[in-house]
Amino acid sequence: MIEKGKIGVHQLTVLTILFTVGSSILIAPSGLASAAKQDAWIAAIVGLISGLSMVVFYNLILSRFPSATLVHYSQEVLGKWPGKAISFLYFCYFFLLASFVLRNIGDFLTTQVLPNTPIHFIHAFFLLVIIMGLRSGLETFARTAEIFFPWMIVFFLIMIFLLPPQFDFHNVTPILGYGVKPVLTASIPLLSTPYMELVAFFMIYPAVRNAPKARKALFVGVLLGGFLLILISLLSILVLGADVTGRQTYPSYTLAKKISIGDFLERLEVIMAGIWFITIYFKLGISFYASVMTFAELFRLKEARPLYLPFGMIMVVLSVIVYPNITAFTQFATKIDFPYSIPYAFVFPFLIWFVAVLRKKGCAREKDLG
Repeated sequence: MIEKGKIGVHQLTVLTILFTVGSSILIAPSGLASAAKQDAWIAAIVGLISGLSMVVFYNLILSRFPSATLVHYSQEVLGKWPGKAISFLYFCYFFLLASFVLRNIGDFLTTQVLPNTPIHFIHAFFLLVIIMGLRSGLETFARTAEIFFPWMIVFFLIMIFLLPPQFDFHNVTPILGYGVKPVLTASIPLLSTPYMELVAFFMIYPAVRNAPKARKALFVGVLLGGFLLILISLLSILVLGADVTGRQTYPSYTLAKKISIGDFLERLEVIMAGIWFITIYFKLGISFYASVMTFAELFRLKEARPLYLPFGMIMVVLSVIVYPNITAFTQFATKIDFPYSIPYAFVFPFLIWFVAVLRKKGCAREKDLG
């Protein structure tokens, strides 16, 4: 393992929450409302339950290899060359994921905040901050997450306390008015983003000091992050209604614009922007870190830090071409992302776990499972 720094269990929980919320807090309510209408919040609950089931499965793998990365145990279990091939595919998956997240940042800023700024300049400046953070090491990155996490919670609480005057409870009725099928359909894209993307933590988990407690921290982090996504989906429906939420690209940002207390406290969309900048910074950082570490360990490099800048330059270009416009992104997120993620989120992990059990690889002792 190249990473020498260690992070605590609480830091892993914070990173998991921020990763789960990530870019989804801005874009998830729209997709959920488009398919499930006023039952978007129920679809978010179904997505969370499915995501937690995947975390339970991932913990089976992590319990067998508590101190090894995905690159290491894939080669140990499947053999050198099959393991290397799968590791390289994971590098591509993590790197492309980071590119998608970076493009989300550029699209939001160029459409909502800085419409006259070239998108590649936004990508370059934001990624430069990411590189500066990651080059300091995972331990420093995790400590930074601890510092910013309370601010994210404060911003979220401000929204919750200021929005009730705008609630219309008729917007959430009738519950399950269109049946169960639209709810299940809406939950599938949410399962792929963000829950399937949690495989990136396979490259972070070995750096956690207490492996048994870390598995619980991963579960708790996803649970709390998923709860925040359920809450923002419910707030969007209560304030904007299902039709407006489904038509908006960033409904939660529009939601924050609805805050109005008297004639002096209005248009507090900066609160939602603050939440999103914090969460997406750490999601992009984790995705980029996972891709660089996978590449470095795959090719047996002694140090990963020199890779951040050249890989960042490649990502700035790739982030511009991953999808040409918002419509293409919506098509990818709703129709392609789920089947695209299945091999990385389920097929390869299941293959590794199944073969490890058959070949009795890894540590599955009862005391380790503690």
